[in-house]
Formats: sequence, structure tokens, C-alpha cells
Amino acid sequence: MSESPPAATPYEVLGVDPKADDAELRKAYRRLLRETHPDTGGDAVRFDRVQRAWERVGTPADRAAYDRGQGSRGVTGEQSSSHSAGASGSASTPGSGFGPATGSFRTAGRAASSTVRARSYGHPGGQERERYLALLREWVGRGVEIADPYDAALVRSAPREIRAWLAKALAEEATAGIVGALGIGYTIWNNVLTGRIVDGVPETIDHVVLGPAGLFAVQSEDWGSEVRLKRDELVGESLTKGYEPLHELSRAAKALARSLGVRFTGLVIVVPDADLPDAAQLVERGRLAGSVVVRRSVLPQLLRDGVGRSDRASIDRAFELRPLLQRGIRLA
Repeated sequence: MSESPPAATPYEVLGVDPKADDAELRKAYRRLLRETHPDTGGDAVRFDRVQRAWERVGTPADRAAYDRGQGSRGVTGEQSSSHSAGASGSASTPGSGFGPATGSFRTAGRAASSTVRARSYGHPGGQERERYLALLREWVGRGVEIADPYDAALVRSAPREIRAWLAKALAEEATAGIVGALGIGYTIWNNVLTGRIVDGVPETIDHVVLGPAGLFAVQSEDWGSEVRLKRDELVGESLTKGYEPLHELSRAAKALARSLGVRFTGLVIVVPDADLPDAAQLVERGRLAGSVVVRRSVLPQLLRDGVGRSDRASIDRAFELRPLLQRGIRLA
């Protein structure tokens, strides 16, 4: 299953319980068609989503296939490869679209091939997978055996807030895989503690990446729907009011930079390709100028070329910074 775990399921789009009978499902579909049709003043985007949701579960055969976890298109209709092994650098367990990555990200070293990969420290997505598994077991119920917690049908049936933790884990693993493939000139630290406690929880930055273009603080996200930059912050239907991911990353990066005695070249938020209308969107003014949100496929180019204003001091000191960061960074 290639769609994002937190993306709205067809049942959520149609506003019905997954256990609703076919008649109730059809009734909801027809009602939403009338409400969302552009010719009657409805929203064209919602109308398209309703149509695509119906395509997936509108017939008993399609619905049965979807409920079994089959199918390859999200409700938005995009064919996304961002969670495939080739794009993310993480393979899946047999019979599952969301299993943990094979191999270990915990230590630096040489890949199985002859290519020398980037040095990588920490466990990308590890905490998020643990949180997903804990919440999933709580939701399923005590004493209930889960044969495969990453089974596509089970993931689809879980509440959206649980699916979001799995999406976050997959996103972090994808970024780590991409950076690893860039080669020996790069180093990535995953789940880096900033030294601050926020809402009673130790604050972390998903990735700190050091390369020839500088030092980057990177967050890997998958909110399950399109986002865009509005002035100096991201907005989108899946982002709750008051949630400011770029500002939060900025505060976390400042705290970490002070503790390490370094300066970040850029702040980066990475999202699946289908979730950003442009290849990259750059904050051009204000305190967050130079911060950028990018499609996942664009991340390698950004890490090679920088984000407009290069921090030449960081480039020149890359080899000097590596041992300094290695001594000072603490991983969650």
C-alpha cells in the first residue's frame, strides 16, 4: 500500500463507519456529491476526493479488496513511491507495506555494496515505531495477538492519530536512507536531543546533517495531505490551528546550536513529493529567512547545493565540525 498512513481513508472522506452497510455507504456518497459538486457551489477538491473514495469502496468487490489492505492509490489519487524501498532506502517486511527498515542505522559503516555510505548515528524512526506499536496494542486490546502490526489492512483500520506515528517513522527512515546514499562526504545524526524539555518531553530534532554545503537541521514529516508555505509558516488541512512546524524547528535548532557552539546553515522540512505543490518553497523574509520545505526527491540536491545563502564557514570547517558534533550531540 503506497498511500500515506495518516491520509484520510475512503470511509473518513465519506463520513461513514467502516462497518456501515452498502446502502448507508451509497447514501453518504450521493449526499456528498450534491454538497461538493462545483456546479452547485461545492468545492472541486472535495468533490474529487469523494469521487476517488467511491472508486475504492463503491462496489462490494472493491470494498472487500480495500478492507483486505489491497490497492495502491490513496484517496487523493496520487501514485506515490515515497514509501517504497527504492525511494526511502527502507525495505518492508513480507506482506506488509510499512515494516521496519532492514539493517541497522545505529552505527556508521560501509554498506553491503562497494559504495561507501554516509556516516549515520542513531535510530531514525525508532521512537516513533515504538509509540505506534504501543498505541496500536492499546487500541486492539489487552491479550489480543497481533500477527503483523504493519499489515496494510490493520494499519488502514487504526485511528488516524495512531497511523500518524507510523507515517512519522517511515518519513524519518526515508530521509536517513537518502542521506546515507549521498556518500562519505556526509554525516547524519538521528533523533538528536536539543537539551530542552517541551511539554514534559525531551525535545529532539529528527536529523542533523553535515555535508559540503553546510550543517542542516532537518525534520521529516508526512501529514497525509498537501501543505504549502504561507509567509514564514506551513499551512494545510492536516495541520491543526496553532501548530507551527517551522517555528518549532527554529526554536529547537537555536537551542541545539547554542549548546554545541555552532551555527546551522539551513532549516529543512521534508515532505512526500505529492504533498508539496512545488519542488521547494523557501522562506525569503523575516527571522526564518532561508528555511525551506522540500519534496523528498529534491532533498539530495538541496543537501549538495545548499539553500541559497551558503555558510562558507561551515563548508570550510566540515571536517573540523564532525568531531566537534560527534562529541557534543546526544541522541534520544
